[in-house]
Formats: sequence, structure tokens, C-alpha cells
Amino acid sequence: MRSRYSAYVLGLEDYLLATWHATTRPADLQLATTPPTQWLGLTVKRHDSTGTETAVVEFIARHKMGGRAERLHEISRFVREGGRWYYLNADG
Repeated sequence: MRSRYSAYVLGLEDYLLATWHATTRPADLQLATTPPTQWLGLTVKRHDSTGTETAVVEFIARHKMGGRAERLHEISRFVREGGRWYYLNADG
């Protein structure tokens, strides 16, 4: 989760797509074409295993977009395949 947040901060779209599960991964994120986001911080509220190969992470990410401060509060689901964790989807 923290590595994906860092990838958003740095605009590393390739990393984000590579760590997104193939069944839910978008074709692209268009990070370069959207209005720039200034990421301000990440707080992980909780993380829980939901099975031997699944987990959830609840977090709050703070950012500014267009000069306006916002918060993203999300519960993300991850799945492990081949020893690697992949972002699956989220409630938020």
C-alpha cells in the first residue's frame, strides 16, 4: 500500500499498473493528463489479513487538487499471487 501511494506521489504509472491485479486493472491511469495532484500525506488506519492470500488496508490519503485540500478515505483489497501482492479494488 505504501509503495503504491509513493508511486502516485512520484507519478509512476507503470508501477501502479504492474501492482494492479489483471482482472481489475485499467488500460491506463492518464496521470500525466489529469490536473496535477499535490499529495500531502498517508495515514494507514488498519490492515488485516482476510485469508491466506487476501488482505484489506484502510487508509486516508490527503492531497490538494486545483488548490483545494481533499481527503481520500478508502478500504483497499489486495490479493497475493506468486508471492506478490496486487491491488484488487476498493470501497471508498
